[in-house]
Amino acid sequence: MSTAMRNVYGQVLAELKEDPRIVVLDADLGKATKVIEFKKACPERFFDMGIAEQDMIGTAAGFAACGKIPFASTFAIFATGRAFEQIRNSVAYPKLNVKIAATHAGVTVGYDGGSHQSVEDIALMRSVPNMVVLSPADAVETRQAIYAAIEHVGPVYLRISRIAVPDIHDETYQFTIGKGEMLREGNDVSIIATGIMVSKALAAAEQLAKEGIHAAVVNIPTIKPIDKELIIKTASITGKVVTAEEHSVIGGLGSAVCEVLSQAQPTKIKLIGIQDRFGCSGSPDELLQEYKLTTDDIIAAVKAF
Repeated sequence: MSTAMRNVYGQVLAELKEDPRIVVLDADLGKATKVIEFKKACPERFFDMGIAEQDMIGTAAGFAACGKIPFASTFAIFATGRAFEQIRNSVAYPKLNVKIAATHAGVTVGYDGGSHQSVEDIALMRSVPNMVVLSPADAVETRQAIYAAIEHVGPVYLRISRIAVPDIHDETYQFTIGKGEMLREGNDVSIIATGIMVSKALAAAEQLAKEGIHAAVVNIPTIKPIDKELIIKTASITGKVVTAEEHSVIGGLGSAVCEVLSQAQPTKIKLIGIQDRFGCSGSPDELLQEYKLTTDDIIAAVKAF
């Protein structure tokens, strides 16, 4: 089954109506981000700030300073770009307990085009001290990441896609901030992926196995703090790594993995991601093909070693 992470986000917020600490702030995109579900369940703790993202983040900081746990939601491009200074100085610098839940990340936003497709948000958020950066792979992981974000005291950036993605976890899965997940063992190459690319990495490994290439698949749902131990372990076994992300190869998962391995386990590595380009308009499938973010592209990268 395939599920849209943003739908899960809205459902979980509605479930949190009984927690008086939770407040939700919206930047006039509640129907798209699905925070409208919280408004329906708990209108007295829902605040539509209008198209004023800087104000939204500043207000969220104020709520956090008063003991609330605010979820500030808009599209990733506006959350991290338009409100960067407020995130840095009003949230992260004082280490306030604000959760920035940004939907519509990456090029799969679709026809809205490059102006609305955030391919730099991970790079921006992981550069900010005190910020935790989460990038779940499916509905189950999204649900658990939201609850983990609530338990974590401090700023969290939660990256959520627009499109539906295949469910790869069952209800026995346990998400922990800072921990990756070995989804498939392999000795020939490691495919390290995050977000919507995890299911594509699994599909690539399945196809490669039919050709006698045994790929390990690692899910990294926490970009920061990243699971250095797991990355080093899999790289030491296979000696070759392919990273896969729906984000620029500059500053995202690939960069983070390179930073880890260059210092602890020098390894041959190839980066699947957006190659220093802006997005463009098209259907999600067309854009994934245009930016070489498909299962076939992962397979080609593995075979190129």
